[in-house]
Amino acid sequence: MIGSLTLDQLRVLVAVADAGSFSAAGRKLGRVQSAVSQAVQTLEDAQGVQVFDRSGHKPRFTPVGASLLEQARHVLSSVGRFEAVAAGARIGLEPALNVAIDPFVPTAPLIDSLHALRGAFPDLPVNFWTEGIGGAERRLGDGSASLGVCLLVPAPPPSLTAYGLMDLRLVAVATPGHPLVQLGRPLHRVDLEAQTQLVLSYPNDQDGTAFGIVGSRLWRFVDLGRRLDFLLAGLGWCKVPHHLVAPHIAAGRLVELVIPDESIMQSASLRIYAAHGRDRPLGRAGGWLLADLRTRLRTAPTPTQPD
Repeated sequence: MIGSLTLDQLRVLVAVADAGSFSAAGRKLGRVQSAVSQAVQTLEDAQGVQVFDRSGHKPRFTPVGASLLEQARHVLSSVGRFEAVAAGARIGLEPALNVAIDPFVPTAPLIDSLHALRGAFPDLPVNFWTEGIGGAERRLGDGSASLGVCLLVPAPPPSLTAYGLMDLRLVAVATPGHPLVQLGRPLHRVDLEAQTQLVLSYPNDQDGTAFGIVGSRLWRFVDLGRRLDFLLAGLGWCKVPHHLVAPHIAAGRLVELVIPDESIMQSASLRIYAAHGRDRPLGRAGGWLLADLRTRLRTAPTPTQPD
């Protein structure tokens, strides 16, 4: 009972709309037609409105009745979610799963895992953020994300429990017309230092922290897509996961640079982690998603082609 309103009255109202008549609604609900009519009449009397126009051969929704029908559907949908959350809590399912990812995470296996999660837990609310570099780690730190799929540079902090998922191969690239490509030979540090490097920085860092820097001619980006735009425009060179630029290399829009200096290319891979707060263990759905991601990324080859 909600004041003078009952959920049963709302269910009857929706049943009449879906079935098309009082008698059909009665059959659907396993009740006699008179019981359905009485429930509707009680609803109208209690709310002081006319839900059905009974002047014709069949009762039809009045304008206010049609509006109340829409509200009834919303209420019953919310009740269904309420019951699903309560049922999930009884078996250890979290009320909601908050997931954040960094931009370097390969898309295809993540999408497959999220589809599978929806199939396994269809009533689970999932909140999802695609963050700039370092964003997922910050959300894990402030507790707004329960599971992060991200870089943890230079190493996982002690506040997080982290699971290595995969390593992404990094390549140094520039456009065919870039001065570094035009040299036509393996590149040395002095060559790279003379050119603008496009680097990703952590947003909101006061010192503009960046990794893999060569020289001082730096253009800093927090957005992966924007950096790619500048790269394709020939405004600099950068190191990037191979799977993100493979289509451009194949199409001749970018060229992989040969850099023998191991001190420059020593970080030639990026480790992708799944992580959660050490003091915030994953619930049932979070643990399921973590296990699924680990399985998919362990059995899948390191992406070297477009997702």
